[in-house]
Amino acid sequence: MSYSPITRRGMVKLKEELERLQTIERPNVIQAIEEARAHGDLSENAEYHAAKERQSIILSRIDDLQMRIGMSQVVEVMGPYSKCVFGAKVTIENVETDETLTYTLVGPHESDPEHGYLSIAAPIGKAVLGLQVGDAFLLKKAGVEEEYRIANIE
Repeated sequence: MSYSPITRRGMVKLKEELERLQTIERPNVIQAIEEARAHGDLSENAEYHAAKERQSIILSRIDDLQMRIGMSQVVEVMGPYSKCVFGAKVTIENVETDETLTYTLVGPHESDPEHGYLSIAAPIGKAVLGLQVGDAFLLKKAGVEEEYRIANIE
């Protein structure tokens, strides 16, 4: 079995979500299904169908989280870093526009680019791995290649 790296923070986050779904969300939706059943005819009971759909979504997410947790291996993150590696916080700068982006490099199971966590398997993650401050690299965005450089590594 192949494992994906994950930070301790990422593993805790996955486990907290799993715990919440199993101990709060799932029992609540089971109760909602029971209450909807008490209203009678299930074929025309919108509350029942909505609760069943919500239950399906919750169970699917529980399965997904259990799979992610099982396929992840916690990697201790320790700096300081002299190059872009798993766990490093990397700031890249567009050479032409001076636009900067900052990401923490993480495993695929905790990737959340909108909140600053970028998978080492993503195109940008792959492009920066092993680079040092000042190194330049090309990224293709919307069919156009843009030059970036590593501005900072924490």
